Amino acid sequence: MQTVADILNRKSKPFNTISSNALVIEGLQMLNSVNLSYLVVKDGDSFKGIFCERDYTRNVILKGRSSMETPIREVMTTDLPRVELTDTVEQCMQMMNAFGTRYLLAFDDQEFLGVITIHDILRQVIASKENVFDHTLAHSLLDSDEAGGKIF
Repeated sequence: MQTVADILNRKSKPFNTISSNALVIEGLQMLNSVNLSYLVVKDGDSFKGIFCERDYTRNVILKGRSSMETPIREVMTTDLPRVELTDTVEQCMQMMNAFGTRYLLAFDDQEFLGVITIHDILRQVIASKENVFDHTLAHSLLDSDEAGGKIF
């Protein structure tokens, strides 16, 4: 069973970081340059949250704020669910579904290790698709079809 640790081992260390004091326009420029949908917000070594495209649309555009004047700390997301290294991919999927989020924060005790994204989870599911589908059900459907039975 694949875990958060397995996913993080395949990912590069977070390089897409920005200060909470940076302006939203700087964040948008960085999002564009790194071609990602989120930035890790850190002040020094201290994790503060993430800034993502949804933060921009919901907390800047829809609220009539200026990206040239608004600091990221005022619009970033700070309340994402946390996962531990031993949590499974399935647990991550369930948590994303339950919280309606695209991102999970990976921690080892109190140390921030990275962000698990919905894309990370989808890549894992696709890479191990043989473990996703119920082979017993698939074989019974194929056996039924070969015996002239109706599948649908």
